[in-house]
Amino acid sequence: MRLAASVTFGGSDLDRAAAERKDAAGLARLLAEGGQVVALWRGKPLVAGDPAGGDCALVMLPSGDPVLKPASEAPIFLGRIEGQAVFAQDISSWTPPEPVDEAQIGAFLDPTVQHHPGAPEGTAFRELRAIMTTLSARDAELAATARALGNWHLSHGFCAKCGTASVMTEGGWQRLCPDCGAHHFPRTDPVVIMLITQGERVLLGRSPGWPEGMYSLLAGFVEPGETIEAAVRREVFEETAVRVGRVDYLANQPWPFPASLMIGCRGEAISDEITIDPVEIEAARWVTRSELLSVFAGQHPEIRPARRGAIAHFLLEHWLADRLD
Repeated sequence: MRLAASVTFGGSDLDRAAAERKDAAGLARLLAEGGQVVALWRGKPLVAGDPAGGDCALVMLPSGDPVLKPASEAPIFLGRIEGQAVFAQDISSWTPPEPVDEAQIGAFLDPTVQHHPGAPEGTAFRELRAIMTTLSARDAELAATARALGNWHLSHGFCAKCGTASVMTEGGWQRLCPDCGAHHFPRTDPVVIMLITQGERVLLGRSPGWPEGMYSLLAGFVEPGETIEAAVRREVFEETAVRVGRVDYLANQPWPFPASLMIGCRGEAISDEITIDPVEIEAARWVTRSELLSVFAGQHPEIRPARRGAIAHFLLEHWLADRLD
């Protein structure tokens, strides 16, 4: 797909400098000699700017900044931008001065904002989903990488082989068990997301807990021993009972919520009767091209579009414009 590089989180000029991860002393020097740090609080990056204005930017803090003091582990080495070393550090143990609404933070889209009194003026910790389209390609890749790695460290603190507390190593790209010596690596979960069409219609569904009226493409995890094409056919049939024939790959998107790779595919439906699995989805429906135009224009009486910045929105937008090839 010619325009796939424009997918949010789709990549930029970040040099991941993987060869430098093994040099712990070298990374410490880089950090001390001008390394910049992206701060995360419960997966939310510290950013400057107002998303309502469409322009946010990651805040880069110097090593040793007081904001980073609550960090419980060493910074994660993200790579280099124009030669400059960039790290990320989690400060989730910090308690914001404003009350924390746990229900909001755990929601589909966290609208809350946390201000650190020691951070630069005009900055705040904001939910990445809410600001992803306001970030530059470079900042989006850094934020997605930092969030995915940070979440992995928070949820994988113990050795899966023997249960001993593990330690961060390789610049944050591995965890090592000091007891049995097992190495653990960040996981990425492959997910198929499907543009299922039949003529001038596209199949949309919605999950419980989504904002009212929001519909998107069907999606599901690839299972062990399964091809991408088989996963597309299985997931669509399980969720809607619609059978799919030909499947083609279109594009992909890193999706750090918490750590997936969304594999965008197009599938041709060979049946059209829908019977949903209520355990999997809340509703599904066929939507014509003209209907989808009204959805994107915000004029459909029942359907709201997939969130801008998500690969579902990207694929639907390019299907409407006949730019999938």
